[in-house]
Amino acid sequence: MFAIRVSILLACGALLLVQACGKQEAPPAAPPAEVTVLRIEPRDVPVTYEFIAQTQSPQEVNIVARVNGFLDKQSYTEGALVKEGQVLFQMDQKPFVAQLNDAQAGWDKAKAAHDTALANLNRVKPLAAQNALSKKDLDDATGSEQSSAAALAQAKAQVDTAKLNLSYTVIASPLNGVSGAARQKVGAYLSPANSQLTTVSSLHPMWVNFSVSENEFKSYRDEVAKGLIAPPKDGKFVVEIIQIDGAAFPHKGQITFVDPSFNPQTGTFLLRVTVPNPGSELRPNQYVRVRVKGATRPGAILVPQRAVQQGAKGHFVWVVSPAGKAELRPVAVGEWQGEGWIIRQGLAAGDQVAVDGTLRLGPGALVKATPYALKPGVAESVPLTPSPGASLVVFFDKRKATLDEEALRLLKGFAPPIRQGRNAIDVTGYADGSGSRKANLAIAEQRAAAVRDALVAEGIAPDRIRLQPPRVAAAAGHERNARRVELSVGR
Repeated sequence: MFAIRVSILLACGALLLVQACGKQEAPPAAPPAEVTVLRIEPRDVPVTYEFIAQTQSPQEVNIVARVNGFLDKQSYTEGALVKEGQVLFQMDQKPFVAQLNDAQAGWDKAKAAHDTALANLNRVKPLAAQNALSKKDLDDATGSEQSSAAALAQAKAQVDTAKLNLSYTVIASPLNGVSGAARQKVGAYLSPANSQLTTVSSLHPMWVNFSVSENEFKSYRDEVAKGLIAPPKDGKFVVEIIQIDGAAFPHKGQITFVDPSFNPQTGTFLLRVTVPNPGSELRPNQYVRVRVKGATRPGAILVPQRAVQQGAKGHFVWVVSPAGKAELRPVAVGEWQGEGWIIRQGLAAGDQVAVDGTLRLGPGALVKATPYALKPGVAESVPLTPSPGASLVVFFDKRKATLDEEALRLLKGFAPPIRQGRNAIDVTGYADGSGSRKANLAIAEQRAAAVRDALVAEGIAPDRIRLQPPRVAAAAGHERNARRVELSVGR
């Protein structure tokens, strides 16, 4: 009996051991995804519009010869700055001096004749009053004096004309400005057929002209009417000039002229900016960019560009719920503003939007959130909408030519609005001006090619992308500018 009990106990123990060995432990729960979050706080956001522009001199004067003759001397350096009254050319004066001498001699002769006629009249008048001479003698003396006076006046006019023609042989600048190339060389005979000698263009202030399309203008007016944009007080926009190297011009301008009608050929109308140019840095017919500032977008919601993603159904962001879980939120986006993106619909005050670390997120995923702090990144945009005329600036790490995750996201946001267009996209890499020029230009080309390949991967036709020759960044002290690639969509 005891043996039977022992066997049963052993069997039960073996059964329990087998069950214990067959039991598996549950896998540990996945840790929460670490993300940075931005708390949405609507605020008034400055609105900046950017356009391609061209400089123009307010006064561009053609310097022409006003008399015929041989060009004797050129007294200025072509392309140099000249001052008002500075002598530019001198013609051969000898013929004009001779003409003046001849005219002066004619005046002397006429003056002598008039003096004689006047003296004779003065003698005849008292005698005629005493009836010692006939009235005919008085009339003859009077007519002779008047005729000689007219001849004297004519001689005086000839002297004045000769002096004027002589003065025209010295050709001076009528204003302060920059001189052009000499059209005629010393020794040439100047006549009405070849009278233009050069041009002088004033530089201070400078005009900057740009055009706004009918669609852009209507969109602006509609948003103002809806209260989405508040124009500046008194309509006085501040205009910043961006030079070819990306540096901002030190002086700001104001819009001083708006063409009242549209150009029927281009569908645009002209706006003119007047900007101080005391250092003569801007020259006529330069291509620059203008940033028009002063308007604001009241109560706007602005999120970092990399927080916005695009799926099959449009743009979306990840929002962290009060329970600490990820929630996909569709949004309607507006224009870019600096490093941010205006959100028109989909977000409200107090929402927590995930900015960094969103690759691991899925609907309902647990999130460990830390506050987002704005810091210098590898990519940022200039304030433009991704449409014709838009541009983007992508920055790279030192000595690298590969796009990181954030830069790729930015390009993904840039590509969709222009994917179906036909406008060319210019891609320009910038190189450091110090060190090996050859190596710096080579890495600038590699960075531009990396941006091009990323755009092609986003579905933009390769034949629309134009790689421009690399440029050297001239902004000393800002080495980050030498690690950028600029994209610009043609109009």
